[in-house]
Amino acid sequence: MKLLTLLLCAPALFAQGAPAQGSADQPYTMEYYYKTQWGHQQEFLQLFLKNHYPLLMKNVESGRILSVKIEQPANHMTEDGRWDFRVTIRFKNSTVATTANPREEQFIKELWPDQATYQREEQRRFAILLGHWDVPVTDITPAKR
Repeated sequence: MKLLTLLLCAPALFAQGAPAQGSADQPYTMEYYYKTQWGHQQEFLQLFLKNHYPLLMKNVESGRILSVKIEQPANHMTEDGRWDFRVTIRFKNSTVATTANPREEQFIKELWPDQATYQREEQRRFAILLGHWDVPVTDITPAKR
């Protein structure tokens, strides 16, 4: 009986998640959501633009990232569903999106020679962050006929 129940429910279990993105050599899109302490949105954005955005642009220059888009909602939301910033990144492929960049430390040292200030400001950026989550997204828009 348990096996029969499992077999009947299996298709529904596999249908729950988002569809897989394209093949391994295709662009891979991730959305990164940030929720800050109330009243610290501008401080977070300022620190993000100063200390993380240049690193993202360095990855664009290197070809690991194809594009970066930063957005914020035009209106407020309920507190439990609130996010303050969404960063959508299109990576070269899924491997690049899911593995560490071996040149990241080099990029950080090039971009911020004053490492003490960089570390302090990054610590502050994360201190005012209430939540952060990553969502891989798949474009399922039907092709035009």
